[in-house]
Amino acid sequence: MLTLILTLVAVLYIGFCIVLYLTQRSFQYFPTPRRLGPTEMAGTFRRGDTLLQLTVRPHAGPGAVLYFGGNGEDVSSSVAPLVAAFPHREIVMLHYRGYGGSAGQPTEADIALDAVGLFDDVHARHPDVIVIGRSLGSGVAARLASERPVSRLVLVTPYDSLLGIAQRQFPVFPVRWLLIDKYESWRYVPRIAVPVLILRAEHDELIPAASTDALRDRFRPGQVQYVVVPADHNSILDEPGYVRALAAFDAAP
Repeated sequence: MLTLILTLVAVLYIGFCIVLYLTQRSFQYFPTPRRLGPTEMAGTFRRGDTLLQLTVRPHAGPGAVLYFGGNGEDVSSSVAPLVAAFPHREIVMLHYRGYGGSAGQPTEADIALDAVGLFDDVHARHPDVIVIGRSLGSGVAARLASERPVSRLVLVTPYDSLLGIAQRQFPVFPVRWLLIDKYESWRYVPRIAVPVLILRAEHDELIPAASTDALRDRFRPGQVQYVVVPADHNSILDEPGYVRALAAFDAAP
């Protein structure tokens, strides 16, 4: 009887691991439609055969902001604080594959390549590009900053690694071998040489402070400006301190 019970438990455990592996991206990505109208601040970017949607606030001049949002974020709904913080910069926000009318399905590898291609396109017109990544997008932004000449990097509610967070959520399962899109931001820190602003939500219920602090501590001494905003994970964009911190970072020498 004991052998039968152990066998059943093992089968169930393996079965759950298989289900978790096959459905993992449904836990990571929550595609959202674009709330702004079809012509208001709308733009597109094509990488290969895939047409991606953008939210764009055009502005002439050398400066631009490139923004990558969270896993359930319609970035078009997050444009107002950026307009307030960066009145003299063009703002370009990527709707990931499957989000906001963009074609395709989101994966870490594809999003990373989309980010590089979009940066190159923006940088060709605006040599001074600040890259901002929020939540999931902080991993996209950190990786991009390690590969391209961004002028400054802003990480909003960032993590050291999504792998570490997932392992804490599923402690009895071998997440290290199951997770495909790991978003290990810590790997890219040694290749990031520009000034960095980290904004942590004081009451963040999704990203543990320890994960954000671990990422901060990997940068060189003096490289990071670290600001704690009195907000939770989703309300940080609505806080006046968010806009003030972005504007001050842009104005800093």
